[in-house]
Amino acid sequence: MSTAAPTATRTGGPWSPEEFTDRLRAVPAERYHDRHPFNVRMHEGTLEPAELRRWIINRFHYQRHIPVKDALILAKFDDSSLRRSWLRRIQDHDGPVEGEGGIERWLRLGEAAGIDRARLCSGAEVLPGVRLAVDGYVNFCRLGSPLEAVAASLTELAAPGIMRTRIEAFELHYRWIEADGLIYFRDRIGQGGRDSREALALVVEWATTRREQEAAVAALRFKCDVLWSLLDAIDHGVDHGIDHGVDHRAGERP
Repeated sequence: MSTAAPTATRTGGPWSPEEFTDRLRAVPAERYHDRHPFNVRMHEGTLEPAELRRWIINRFHYQRHIPVKDALILAKFDDSSLRRSWLRRIQDHDGPVEGEGGIERWLRLGEAAGIDRARLCSGAEVLPGVRLAVDGYVNFCRLGSPLEAVAASLTELAAPGIMRTRIEAFELHYRWIEADGLIYFRDRIGQGGRDSREALALVVEWATTRREQEAAVAALRFKCDVLWSLLDAIDHGVDHGIDHGVDHRAGERP
């Protein structure tokens, strides 16, 4: 899948709100990264420990940039109530205080898998393709319109489903990962559902012309391509010769 900037055709009258909503929902239904071979193998339980740790390390590069892209989106809003509402997304990941939030929970996931948080935070093992995908998404949110930036976030429509699948897979197939490490996934079920409902309402309200509607759909397709490209890089990446083997205190992890 391509991470080139999205384009949209600009002909015809606007779709009805119902048709527009259906078209938006169809994008992640058809293109979300739950269908990527790497995620399929993860959920089937066939990933090797080194592969799963590679994913945790590289996906963290994406996670730590979520509040960055949300800050860029928030800065585009003229309405103070909308800024306050969007600020919650930043707090969901950065936390209202030190030691809380989604980034902290991802660090705990790393620790549960035997990855020291200093190693995660260093970014030394992030693959070039992952950096490119994340930079592309952040720059899209920086340079795109408020409509496009919010529409791109609608991959969250599929987030609750993949989180439930992931929890089930980890509990069944990757029992060497401590249960406390799955808190991030559990929290995102509710947060993703809430955020996608709010973003969908904004996009449907703002996109009143066919040109705007098609731009929103294209932005969402672009975001799906970003997530797919990120997994391509992880799937075909190498581990740079670093030992992904682990905290040997318990002697139970592979």
